[in-house]
Amino acid sequence: MSGTRSPEPSSTEPNSAEPNSTEPGSVQADPAALRERLTAIARSLTLEQQVRLLTGADMWSTHAEPAAGLRSMVLSDGPSGVRGAIWDERDPSLNLPSAAALSASWDPELAHRYGVIVAGEAIRKGVDVVLGPTINLHRSPLGGRHFEAYSEDPLLTGEIGAAFVRGVQSAGIAACPKHYIANDFETERFTASVEVSDQALREVYLAPFERAVRDGAWTVMSSYNAVRGVTMSENDLLRSPLCEEWGFDGVVVSDWTAVRSVAAARARQDLAMPGPGGPWGDALVAAVRAGEVPAAAIEDKVCRLLLLAARVGALGAEPPPRTRPVIDAGFAREVEARGIVLVRNAEGLLPLRAPASIAVSGQNAELPRTQGGGSATVVPGETVSPLTGLRQALPATVVSYHLGAVVQEGLAELPLDCLTDPETGSAGLRVRFRDPAGDLVLDEVRFCSALVWLGNAPVGDLATLEILTDYRPTVTGPVELGFAVIGPTVLSIDGVNVLGADNSVAGHDPATAVLSPPASTTVVELEAGRSYRLRLEHSLADTVRQPGALGITLGSRPVISSEDALIAEAAEAAREAEVAVVVVGTNSQVESEGFDRDTLALPGRQDDLVRAVAAANPRTVVVVNSGSPVTMPWRSQVRAVLLTWFGGQEYGRALADVLTGAVEPGGRLPTSWPGEQAEVPVLDVTPVQGVLRYDEGIHLGYRAWLRAGVQPAYPFGFGLGYTSFEYESMSVAPGPDGTAEVSIRLSNTGARTGREVAQVYLSRPDSVQDRPVRWLAGFAGVTVPAGESATVVIALPRRAFEHWQDGWALEPGSFTVQAGPNVADLPLRAELTPRPDQPPRADQPPRPDQPR
Repeated sequence: MSGTRSPEPSSTEPNSAEPNSTEPGSVQADPAALRERLTAIARSLTLEQQVRLLTGADMWSTHAEPAAGLRSMVLSDGPSGVRGAIWDERDPSLNLPSAAALSASWDPELAHRYGVIVAGEAIRKGVDVVLGPTINLHRSPLGGRHFEAYSEDPLLTGEIGAAFVRGVQSAGIAACPKHYIANDFETERFTASVEVSDQALREVYLAPFERAVRDGAWTVMSSYNAVRGVTMSENDLLRSPLCEEWGFDGVVVSDWTAVRSVAAARARQDLAMPGPGGPWGDALVAAVRAGEVPAAAIEDKVCRLLLLAARVGALGAEPPPRTRPVIDAGFAREVEARGIVLVRNAEGLLPLRAPASIAVSGQNAELPRTQGGGSATVVPGETVSPLTGLRQALPATVVSYHLGAVVQEGLAELPLDCLTDPETGSAGLRVRFRDPAGDLVLDEVRFCSALVWLGNAPVGDLATLEILTDYRPTVTGPVELGFAVIGPTVLSIDGVNVLGADNSVAGHDPATAVLSPPASTTVVELEAGRSYRLRLEHSLADTVRQPGALGITLGSRPVISSEDALIAEAAEAAREAEVAVVVVGTNSQVESEGFDRDTLALPGRQDDLVRAVAAANPRTVVVVNSGSPVTMPWRSQVRAVLLTWFGGQEYGRALADVLTGAVEPGGRLPTSWPGEQAEVPVLDVTPVQGVLRYDEGIHLGYRAWLRAGVQPAYPFGFGLGYTSFEYESMSVAPGPDGTAEVSIRLSNTGARTGREVAQVYLSRPDSVQDRPVRWLAGFAGVTVPAGESATVVIALPRRAFEHWQDGWALEPGSFTVQAGPNVADLPLRAELTPRPDQPPRADQPPRPDQPR
């Protein structure tokens, strides 16, 4: 898909990277000469040296091999930022808006810039490979990592994901599209097998990966799950289509612990993470010597690892310098504003015009979710809440705040300005690891009470972890204090034990145990301003965990005597204000890696809060702070609704920009939002007897809604702005080799400049093949001044018309072309018959199934 418009050039990102290029980290431009050199290096190593390179050196890095001029390479989580090798508030990361927010922009150029910023963070953190983007699909809104993926549509996902990859790799950092393949759920993700048709696999689930690979991805991550009974680290899908059809010459990195046996070495799996343990090592050496694994396969894997090293500048005595892109926190603000989707604006309430007073309510207004849970989480230096953003943007407006309803289920970390290190007297906590003799193994000062170690915690013969701090609460009264961690733990206040618990977690998912452990709490009476010595002692001796991995939080949550009273207070404040803003959303126990959701309803009493506030003030705006769809039974009772995703560290300022009209709400839905959970046509994420069947085939997302004949609350591609557009005309023309070109004329009929995303869909009602009712074939964004018109030109590749039937085929005959602002509103219509018999022009973009 590509697009242009007049009078200005299209914002669609051109394909500027050659596939599988070794620039800018390459040490040699000639691919054949480079391959010869890498092969010579690989053959100079012993079998033991070769095999050693194929398993990680530790949690996040590969082995160095000085004899080969190879340094260690560092891989890092965080596709919405870059965490680095350690999870530490002392070295914070830029927290960008979630993938769902980025894809809601429908802007590949913005995604390219996003990738460039991520690369800059990687360079700053000493990272060579960014483990992202996540280009699995929004198959079900119950998917736990829905927020981390882009869309329910393979074309939109592929366009945004490929632009991200090109942006990252333009700075010499490798991107790692994940999780290959059909890892669209969290329940039993380590063991479940997906049953999916060839057509659905090719047309839907593999399509975004094909686009990323053909645009030059240097690595790809294999997933935990199996497909058709074969775990993905051993699956033939790693060889074909990934390598043999798409030409992937990069490194297949395993998801962490996804390599389970020597059998994976016979497949196209290259790097087993993490290390230094694992199923390869000596066992793989023995298998090669026994002839069970070809020695040539090991050599090929090493060559690919060396090629990756050449690409990222990790091979050779003088690696090329990296130019670090400028990192601007304001970019997080821009991305979030561009991704916010306005889905309701009755009577033009928004943008707000300097109201005298605003009553804000909802826990997420003060403690928003700026990112999803799990491996996508980074540690930001600061975050801006919606409450703060509004107060900064409207200094002359009286902005009041009432909690209204509790969203939080886990513990919130204790505020740093209330904590003092007992030894230094400065802000912070004292963290100590001790061995069985009581001797200190590690003693350090930390600056937050939610601590995570991923591979960098002390290991060996350890007995206890101790956290000490002097806590000065700011409010007198009952406080619910506690801890979240797996294993025996005791909390004391001023030397008196107040809470002891031995928390455990169901299942065997290490992400849940480390990143989202269960909490235990107790209610204590505290006095504002008084200092209390808190001591947390956690036993390490009897806890089974990944070596070096640990998550522990010392925190609190509000004590609520009456939920009804909270709602009544917020409603009363709304009644007295000119405008009411309610911020609702999810929490870390709802959307995270490691588990799927069991309901689309907002947690707690948030629906009741919205109804009460709307009844008190007809000028009510609801802001939804979730990474994926939630049901909104009150949506017709409020004046305006904005869907804002997980908005990154500048969330509050970006939201204020949109609310006040400083920035147009530029987002369009990358996934359908239902009215009721029972209406969702594809919902199941729970394997039965270890198998999850994708029986819907190619009909997921909006395609499933169309086939079911049911209208969602808000359809795919939908989004309002502060102006209006009229689609005037469309012309379609067949191009060479089955391609086509669509020209759309539209006008801004409103009173201010606005951005529209013109979308083109195809349909084939008389097809003898199984096809969607209609499917997205292309799109382009256009910014048009008030009262002016523009022409958007969208190129449709041959693949847009093709279907999979033991190979890609173009069904003869006519296709219906429709265009408009979303999948349910397509005012322009034409018929088109592709011409597959014409040779492509020299300047014609290549087919999606050919190298770009």
